[in-house]
Amino acid sequence: MKKNPRIEFTTFFNKQRKEAPSEVKKSLIEIITLFFENPDHPSLRNHALKEKYAGYRSIDITGDWRAIFREIKIGKRHVFIFHLLGTHKKLYGKNF
Repeated sequence: MKKNPRIEFTTFFNKQRKEAPSEVKKSLIEIITLFFENPDHPSLRNHALKEKYAGYRSIDITGDWRAIFREIKIGKRHVFIFHLLGTHKKLYGKNF
C-alpha cells in the first residue's frame, strides 16, 4: 500500500458515475475500496496507458468498464485522481 493515499474524483468522472448502470456503480464501490487497500492488486489490472492517454493509468471495473486515473505525489502523499469512467469501446474507440 502507498503511504497516506488519497483518492479524488473529477466532476466529469462523477457525472459519468451517476449515468452508469447500477451494476457498474456497485462494482465501482468494491473496486475503489480494493484500490485504496492495494492499487496494484492483480484483479484491478492496473496499467499505464499510451497515446492520447499517456500519463494516465487504467483499472478494470467490470469485464467491459474501465476507470482512468492519474497518480500524483504531493510530498510523501500519493493522490489518485479519477478522470474518466466508461466502457472499453467508449474510452478507447475500439473493441478488446
